[in-house]
Amino acid sequence: MDLGIKGKVALVTAASRGLGKAAAMELAREGARVVIAARGKEDLEAAADEIRIATGAHVLPVPADMTQAGDIEALVGAAQAQFGDVDILVNNAGGPRPGTFTDVSDEDWLAAVDLNLMSALRLTRLVLPGMRRRHWGRIINMTSLSVKQPLPNLILSNAVRSAVVAMAKTLSLQVAAEGITVNNVCPGLILTDRVRSLAANTAQQRGITTEQALHEMQTDIPLGRLGRPEELAALIAFLASERAAYITGATIQADGGRYRGLM
Repeated sequence: MDLGIKGKVALVTAASRGLGKAAAMELAREGARVVIAARGKEDLEAAADEIRIATGAHVLPVPADMTQAGDIEALVGAAQAQFGDVDILVNNAGGPRPGTFTDVSDEDWLAAVDLNLMSALRLTRLVLPGMRRRHWGRIINMTSLSVKQPLPNLILSNAVRSAVVAMAKTLSLQVAAEGITVNNVCPGLILTDRVRSLAANTAQQRGITTEQALHEMQTDIPLGRLGRPEELAALIAFLASERAAYITGATIQADGGRYRGLM
């Protein structure tokens, strides 16, 4: 299937590893020119080299902290200077720290808002004018299954990622007639550093090993296993494509059947 994004400019954040890197890799395989961002310069450049070698794509690594408005402005400026306006934006950021309502402080809440909501808002604001000029654009927000089914001990992620979904749905209605789609993807338990960190946190609380905690996570997944990053990346690439032009305002999970709701 030709996804129709060859030559398009894709910007993927938190892309030095995990789901972000997998998304960038998949978009590069489809012929997009890819800008990747993350805080760690060394890991970011290694990821860029890996994507180039695997796909032959043009890849621009730009170190940036998604909690810093100045870094976000510099990132979009670098993308535009190298490749032109961004066609595909994948908003991604690490999750806020685990905790229950009584575990987290005002500072934790504000940090979570900066990391997950404000980063997506700022990036979208900066790339949207170019998309509107060309009457084409794809905005895809990486959220979590927690926006459909709140997860224990993750109150910050549950709340703030849900705000991203509300923002995205509202924006999708505003820009739909301009050829711009706005969607959200909800990874379930996918084997990334983030999931390993959550498993380690659970293991410490319960006095078991991290591997035992990871194994227990699988018992709640009808497919009987954790997901692979490339499986979520395939969904992102489809939503970024010409083939997905009639899908907007949607929030789609990739979770092995873990979500029990109807919608």
